[in-house]
Amino acid sequence: MKVFGDFWYALRQSKGGLAGFIIIMITLLMAIFAPIIAPYHPEQAVPEASRLAPSFDHLFGTDETGMDIFSRVVYAARIDVTIAVVSTIFSLLIGVPIGLAAGYREGLFGEITMRIADVVQAFPVFILAMALVSILGNNVQNIIFAIAFLNAPIYLRFVRSEVLSIKHRPFVEAARCAGMSNIKIMFKELLPNSLKPALIQSSVNIGWAIMLTAGLSFIGAGVNVPTPEWGSMISIGAPLIITGQWWSSFFPGVAIGITVFGYALFGDFLRLYLDPERS
Repeated sequence: MKVFGDFWYALRQSKGGLAGFIIIMITLLMAIFAPIIAPYHPEQAVPEASRLAPSFDHLFGTDETGMDIFSRVVYAARIDVTIAVVSTIFSLLIGVPIGLAAGYREGLFGEITMRIADVVQAFPVFILAMALVSILGNNVQNIIFAIAFLNAPIYLRFVRSEVLSIKHRPFVEAARCAGMSNIKIMFKELLPNSLKPALIQSSVNIGWAIMLTAGLSFIGAGVNVPTPEWGSMISIGAPLIITGQWWSSFFPGVAIGITVFGYALFGDFLRLYLDPERS
């Protein structure tokens, strides 16, 4: 409780961090309570109500098929935020243990691991993600796998770097002299002291994953239409800007921008909060 109280106090003192936290909470509440918030079914097409401008009946207007933009923006939070959060968790579960092992056990294993990470990160991220999703199939599960695969080397490098810097410190040598096994040293002594950079990066990567998901959907390689997803909504609405129906792509774009900005603000707060020199 003391840790939570300290965290909450520090968060309230940071305007940017608090703003980011509020944005994150709003998007999560949108995802959880979408059926209550949304006034219309997100995939219900009403041809006679197509391309309606924002009004009291349709807060964000309707698209060319008559689907309510506001309802789709709310429901899209379920898809985009879920993909981003779950893929980031998976990438942490993959990258952190491998980075821990690669840092603790240097030599051939560490070199092979880092060269594989180099190969993965040598490819343009969006192109590799598009290739993976195209090969595996463009459904939610495969998008999560592709993003987790692309993000894992980031956490691998962060954790390995931290482990290399602390594994020869006195408290680790003391644990080794006390007869602790390598596994216990890795997970009890090294892991808790090497997670901070990875946790800070995870908030930023959630925002990045939202953008990557939207980008894949925008080009037709992500979530299938008519499933509500911010990137595909922008793709559908972009041609309508020429004829004056700007709202179809504007509001999903705003949702992406605000959400990604919120995670970036919260990540910056975590960087300051987890700084060991913080007073």
